[in-house]
Amino acid sequence: MCMTRVDELPADQPITVEPMRTFPVVKDLVTDVSWNYEVKASIKRFSPKTADHEDGSWDMDQYDVERPQEFRKCIECFLCQDVCHVLRDHQLHDRFAGPRHFVYVANMEMNPIDTGDRVAELREELGIGYCNITKCCTKVCPEGITITDNAIIPLKERVVDQSYDPLARLIKLVKGNGD
Repeated sequence: MCMTRVDELPADQPITVEPMRTFPVVKDLVTDVSWNYEVKASIKRFSPKTADHEDGSWDMDQYDVERPQEFRKCIECFLCQDVCHVLRDHQLHDRFAGPRHFVYVANMEMNPIDTGDRVAELREELGIGYCNITKCCTKVCPEGITITDNAIIPLKERVVDQSYDPLARLIKLVKGNGD
């Protein structure tokens, strides 16, 4: 991976550099990652709630402010997408968005002023259920984002809580907005 320090490699052995395997090769080491930008553009955007005060500010707990900060460090190198076996080995691009996009969604979902609800989108269009928590995405992140534990698992929990919780389903049915 790109985090390997060249000075730590054995000097007497050749170094092999290859393009990312998950995306089509354009030329040499260049791959076409445009699919990632198309997926990102399709995700429901950040939607702030009405300000709590006339000056346009909101009341927030420090924990709620700090929690999504880690996700903003993403540099969109797509290494997490490249090592994800669901994308790389199974080619489920049409059903699974991949870890980079789950970090993007987590940044919005965990923001205390966002009103957007992306749980159905996570389950249906983005395919979060395909992730089997191998943590390979976290291992390769050059920014040190704990993708699996801090983004994917909490998002999966939200999907389960809203989609599969029998009590929540009953409440939705009683309110008249359930399936």
